[in-house]
Amino acid sequence: MIQIKEKQKCCGCTACVAVCPEKCIEMKEDSEGFVYPNVDKEKCVQCGACEKVCPILNVKPDIPFEQTAYIVQNKNRKVLQESTAGGAFTAIAKYILKNNGVVFGAELGNDLVVRHIYIEKEIELSRFRNSKYVQSCVGNTFKQVKIFLDQEKFVCFSGTPCQIEGLKNYLQKDYEKLITVDVVCRAVPSPLIFRKYVEFQEKKMADRIKTVRFRDKHYGYKYSTMNIITDRNYGNYHQGVESDPWLRAFFSNICDRPSCHYCHFRKQYHVSDFTIWDCFQVGRFSKELDNDEGATRVLVHTNKGRKIFDVIKWDFHYIQVTPKAIVAGTKEMKESVAPNELRQTFFYDARCMDGTELFRKYFPCTFKLKVEHFVRLLCYRLGIYSILKKMYVRFTHKY
Repeated sequence: MIQIKEKQKCCGCTACVAVCPEKCIEMKEDSEGFVYPNVDKEKCVQCGACEKVCPILNVKPDIPFEQTAYIVQNKNRKVLQESTAGGAFTAIAKYILKNNGVVFGAELGNDLVVRHIYIEKEIELSRFRNSKYVQSCVGNTFKQVKIFLDQEKFVCFSGTPCQIEGLKNYLQKDYEKLITVDVVCRAVPSPLIFRKYVEFQEKKMADRIKTVRFRDKHYGYKYSTMNIITDRNYGNYHQGVESDPWLRAFFSNICDRPSCHYCHFRKQYHVSDFTIWDCFQVGRFSKELDNDEGATRVLVHTNKGRKIFDVIKWDFHYIQVTPKAIVAGTKEMKESVAPNELRQTFFYDARCMDGTELFRKYFPCTFKLKVEHFVRLLCYRLGIYSILKKMYVRFTHKY
């Protein structure tokens, strides 16, 4: 029987819920807004299935194998603009859909909750574009994946590395028609804190938020911003990591899931077919690829992945690089982020404060912050932002 005594030992993947033959496990939200498995002990038959599929109880070692690596930019300008980086996932998903398959991914719904869903039409792919800096609700998608696979349909499932390992453990065997795509993950923030952020912004704007884009390219790929669209603002809210309260919270590591600070999935050799993530410093690899439109690093782990890439590569401007070069500087691949020293008091306050009180206390709009935002925008408008950022990377070695 799965029992979570230490919260850093549960990533919330839901594999245990999906595999339970007695349906006696459900995910319940805790006081921090994260979900954990809760077992009905009266129904549990002690079969041990839940423990066998848990990706943290059954950690796979980081054993080297042959990989191939690419830097890509989607040739479709609309796809490239709407994507967080270079539009790699859209091309992979299109391949699956053209073969009458289904694609699973995370969508920010109209209620501003991030959920995993599936689509069967190419026109719906836009629902998966752009990053979602909130832990997604997986729901019963693992079971849906298995149903489609048993029907001999192609399935593509995208998610965080822990979600992919949870899915693969639940399925308990490899399916030739299953394609998995994981994203190099910094951490997953609390849905509760995101709800507080929405409350804070709606009160401040005196307007209802229709949707947000966590990584908008309004000022270019290198200065991506939080974009809020309300009923009346026409989407004209664009604030960067230095000024938007949600981005400041996320990148300060104050609202992450406990398991993210002790992540078991920080490794180069994943169980997925593809690992994808940002490539801000395109110039390190190629002078031909556009330096400020967005690019994706693609690490291919399997023969299935290589065969698909050989078909879809015509959708990209791309270059092939070595696996060693592509992972260089990607700390998130092998190192967990450290928790903010104020994390405990932050969540304590989150339970008793409304969104406005919480964000004004921990992320106030100071004079220093306003100056930094002004300087960033000025550098962007003068056309020197990319140059200064390149110099920053050169001296700090932070990509």
